[in-house]
Amino acid sequence: MPPEPVTSAAAVAPAVRALTCPNCGGTVNLRAAGYTVTVACQYCGSVLDVADPAVKLLDRYNHALEEPEISLGTRGTLRGVEWEAIGYLRRSEGGYYPWEEYLLFNPYHGYRWLVNVRGGWSFGEMLTSIPDTSRFGDLNFDGKAYSPFFRNGHARVDYVLGEFYWRVTVGETVDTDDFVRPGTMLSREANANEVSWTRNELLEPGEIRAFGVRPEKPWPPLPHQRSPYAGWFGTAGKVALGAVAFLLVFFFVFSSSQVVARATLPIAADERDQNATVSGITLTRPWQSVEIRAQVPRLENGWVDLDYSLVNRATQQSYVASGAAERYSGSDSDGPWTEGSRTRTMTIASVPAGTYDLVIEFDGKRWVDPAVSISSWGTNTSGWADADNQPQLEVEVRQGGVSGGNLLFALILIPLPLLLALWRHVRFEQARQDESDVGRSGMAALFTSNSDDD
Repeated sequence: MPPEPVTSAAAVAPAVRALTCPNCGGTVNLRAAGYTVTVACQYCGSVLDVADPAVKLLDRYNHALEEPEISLGTRGTLRGVEWEAIGYLRRSEGGYYPWEEYLLFNPYHGYRWLVNVRGGWSFGEMLTSIPDTSRFGDLNFDGKAYSPFFRNGHARVDYVLGEFYWRVTVGETVDTDDFVRPGTMLSREANANEVSWTRNELLEPGEIRAFGVRPEKPWPPLPHQRSPYAGWFGTAGKVALGAVAFLLVFFFVFSSSQVVARATLPIAADERDQNATVSGITLTRPWQSVEIRAQVPRLENGWVDLDYSLVNRATQQSYVASGAAERYSGSDSDGPWTEGSRTRTMTIASVPAGTYDLVIEFDGKRWVDPAVSISSWGTNTSGWADADNQPQLEVEVRQGGVSGGNLLFALILIPLPLLLALWRHVRFEQARQDESDVGRSGMAALFTSNSDDD
C-alpha cells in the first residue's frame, strides 16, 4: 500500500459526494471525497477512478458482490476515535492463507486499517518513519525490538469493494515481510514504485465489538498474539512463592509439640494380657494430632503388642491406634546382627480439643531360639525375670503440631497449577511459532515473545 495521504485536525471534513457508476448506473457515495482516488462500485464491483471530476472506468465487472462482515459505512470507536469503514480488501498469499482488510477513515485523523485473520483482529496504522534493522535481522522501532516472523511473502488483492486513496485493482501484488513482538506486528509492503510500513496492534475481543463483530479465538495463534497463559503464569508464580513462604513459617510456628502425659507400666513376665489407663489428658487446640510414643528400654529378642484407645470424656468418642515395639539380635556366620526397635511411635490425626483418657492394652512376648531352652522371660541373658530388672513400658503422649507429611503434600500440590499453565503456554507458543517461516526454535524462543508487553 502506498503512503497514507497527509491529513490534520485543521483539515476541513470532506462532504459525502454521490456519483454514478458508468458501468451499471448505480449511485456510488464517496465518504472521503477529496482524498479517495479509486472506488469499487457496491453494485457491480467495477473499479472507478474518481481523482478527477470526470469519473473513469478502470476495471469493468458484472458479478454478484459479497457482503463483508462489516458493512461499508459502519462506524465504530477504537482508541477513543470514531472511524468509518469505507473500503474492503480480501487478500491472500497467491490464493492461500486469505485475510481481510477494512480501510477506516476519520476526517481529522486520517486512515487506519482493520485487519481480520481467522477471526483475530488488528488495528493498523501507516508509519511515517522506517524501522531500524539490527545486525541480527531484528527491527527496532520506538525503542522496541521486533523479531522476523514471515519473510519474502507475496500479498495479492483478490477482491475489492469501496473507496481507497490509491489506484487499487484485483490481482495487484506486493512483496511482504512481517516482524512481531507481543501484541504488535510491523508489516513491510513493497512494489516496483514504493515501500510502506504498517504497525498492526492486536485488538482485545471487547474492542472489535464496536463494529458489531463477534470476536473469535483463532487457532493456530496469530503471529503477534500474546500467550494468554504467560501473564497468569507470572502472577501465579508469585502467589505460589508467597504460599510456600507462608506454609514454611506456619509449619515452624505450629509444628512444635508438647508433652501432655507420661506413664511407666510394668510388663508381666508371664506374657499375660494387661491394660492400664492414663487419665486427664487435656488437648487445648481446636484440632491437633496426638503422638503416642512407647519405649521398652530393656527389650531384647521379644516384642510388646500395643493397642490404644483415646476416649473423649465428654462425648465418649474413641480414637484408636495399634502397633508393636520389637527388638531382636543374635550372631551368625556373618557376625552379630540386630533388627527392630525398642521404640514405637503412632500418631492419631485431627483430634478435637477436650479432656481424654488413654486406655492401653498390651502384652509382652519373648522369642525363644528353639536350640536353647528358655522359659518365658528367662534369666539367661536379659535378666528380665528378676525383680530388680523387670521389663517396663514407658509411654509418652504429646499434643502434636502441624504434620510434616501434610506440609510436604501441600508443597507438592502448589506447583501443579503452575505446571499446567507452563504446559499450556509452551503448547500455545509452539503452535504460534510453527506458523513462522523464519525457523526460530528451542525452549528460549518459547518465552521471548511474551517476555514484555507494549
